[in-house]
Amino acid sequence: MKIAVIGTGYVGLVSGTCFAESGNHVTCVDIDADKVEKMKNGFVPIYEPGLEILFERNTRQGRLHFTTDLAEGIKEAKIIFLALPTPPGADGSADLSFILKVSKDLSEIITDYKVIVDKSTVPVGTAEKVEEVLLQKLDPSLFDVVSNPEFLREGVAVEDFMKPDRVVVGTDSEKAKKIMDALYEPFVRQGNPIIFMDERSAEMTKYAANAYLATRISFMNEIANLCERLGADVDMVRKGMGSDSRIGKRFLFPGVGYGGSCFPKDVQALAKSAHENEYDFKILKAVMNVNELQKEVLSNKILKYFDGNIAGKTIGIWGLAFKPNTDDIREAPALTIIKNLLENGAKIKAYDPEAMENVKQIFGEKIEFCKNEYEAINEVDALAIITEWNLFRSPDFDLMKETMKSPVIFDGRNVYDIHDMKDHGFYYDSIGR
Repeated sequence: MKIAVIGTGYVGLVSGTCFAESGNHVTCVDIDADKVEKMKNGFVPIYEPGLEILFERNTRQGRLHFTTDLAEGIKEAKIIFLALPTPPGADGSADLSFILKVSKDLSEIITDYKVIVDKSTVPVGTAEKVEEVLLQKLDPSLFDVVSNPEFLREGVAVEDFMKPDRVVVGTDSEKAKKIMDALYEPFVRQGNPIIFMDERSAEMTKYAANAYLATRISFMNEIANLCERLGADVDMVRKGMGSDSRIGKRFLFPGVGYGGSCFPKDVQALAKSAHENEYDFKILKAVMNVNELQKEVLSNKILKYFDGNIAGKTIGIWGLAFKPNTDDIREAPALTIIKNLLENGAKIKAYDPEAMENVKQIFGEKIEFCKNEYEAINEVDALAIITEWNLFRSPDFDLMKETMKSPVIFDGRNVYDIHDMKDHGFYYDSIGR
């Protein structure tokens, strides 16, 4: 099948590459000429485990192409995916200008039947808005608009795409259903469902899923904060809760708050949508408030330890990305923590395996970026662990004590065992334990 993917951000590039891996011919379209030229030359612009191998194979074998020319990109495609950014506006609502602009452009160049798929996360009713734009210049027989939200987790997105828990497709067109079913059939051979529904329900499904997962995270962070006051261990509580089949184990890990490209934006957009429809979504307001407060927890712990004065103190930072196995720093808790520490006069030495270049664009020379995790703790007064990369899980604790000025660790992800850290001779403060 011939496919066009408009937008080569995280969702677009992963989707296009994985569709090519299953034998489709995919053309990715982007207005960034420099980015397109780099991809043509084999450069993968995002870090995602497993993506580079598939990218290289499918470009080499001629199934994955890149262009800045929209008309060229969609000319032979039967399916056109819109994988465009929907950034939050000042009021929290999703900005649909990119999607509607491309829809208008498509209306001027489509000459034969296409399935136009909203792959971006968009508010309920967006498929109808896209259809309205297309109908200004196109006969309705030339297209169907479909909602097909993505459920990719950064760090395991390739696996999620190739072996999805489910595929959600919103359309009332039988013709579009058959085409989408044929497209996704190779990805669900193990029996996971392709769930067809109306467009509005498909759009709501994505927001509801992300908002619920964000709610679980904020709930566990609240439990963790209360555990500290009551003398309970949130890790034990988490295990006790997670063993209940009604609850499950995932997204119950406390920490310094959620970040990334999805949860903050989607929770905010759903809350804004509720407000616009005169519904007071109280839980979502609490989820957002708790998350912003949770990003302050680790810096507050550090300030408390140093009696409110960290001026001139050097703090080592392990982890900058919002989660492991990505270079994404959008809404990353590390940014808030570093900002708080700098404002209180601390010096920062930081290390992250993938995200340092992105953080440099924000802080520049205000913080020191290090070559490895041990350089980042050389002569520091304390270490703050913010992202739980695997390489931080089994460090040389003896070397750490020799390297650090003081054996003090603030762990925002509960990476280590409390008793082990005591045996190693560290002052160790974690979340909810």
